[in-house]
Amino acid sequence: MRIRESKAKGILSKSRVFEYALNPYVGCAFGCTYCYARFMRRFTLHREPWGYFVDVKTNATDLLEREVEKKRPGRVWISGVCDPYQPVERRYRLTRRCLEILVENNWPVTVQTKSPLVTRDIDVLKKSKNIVVCITITTADNEIKRIFEPKAPSIEQRLETLSILRSEGIKTQAMIAPMLPGAEGLVIVLKDRVDYVLIDRMNYRYADWVYRRHGLQWAMKDEFFSRMASQLKKAFDDAHIPCEVLF
Repeated sequence: MRIRESKAKGILSKSRVFEYALNPYVGCAFGCTYCYARFMRRFTLHREPWGYFVDVKTNATDLLEREVEKKRPGRVWISGVCDPYQPVERRYRLTRRCLEILVENNWPVTVQTKSPLVTRDIDVLKKSKNIVVCITITTADNEIKRIFEPKAPSIEQRLETLSILRSEGIKTQAMIAPMLPGAEGLVIVLKDRVDYVLIDRMNYRYADWVYRRHGLQWAMKDEFFSRMASQLKKAFDDAHIPCEVLF
């Protein structure tokens, strides 16, 4: 793993998901095979494979303190192209400090992560009623997780993280995206852990070789995504868990 410190020119960027995206890091140690953020390699000139480099924006908090004074308040997505609670966050604590700044200034925030490290910052998260923590969880099948997300936290860790956050009164979401084989098992395990569920399909091609290598081509087809989304939506509705399909 190559970790490189860098200086960013800005920290709040426009987003198609929410008003802003905030990425304290470039690159991600979890290195999920399907990750759309792989395109960042083209702009960072890294030769390392995706999942083996992280650039740390050491001036992220200084930039944010200035930008919240100048920009119109809006919901901030942490993060769009990295996991804000990947292992380097233990050392640099950039995500925590950025959260503190946003909370102090009453900005709404959606945190998206796969990491149980987010529970470290429960004290900050509880200071705002306008924060949502969204845990990405793509399958309930450990073998499928191993194939597509070999370095990411376990399914069990993510479920426990949701339980802990919700027990502390923090709004929780599960993001089933990309929807992988075995996702149908998530309905039972997410019950009483989440306030909302979002479902999306695989709509980028980085993991095509993974599907082919493991004989999972059937799970790349539109029929799979349509059938699975309908099945999940009905099951979540029956379980009285609000659910939105994004395609």
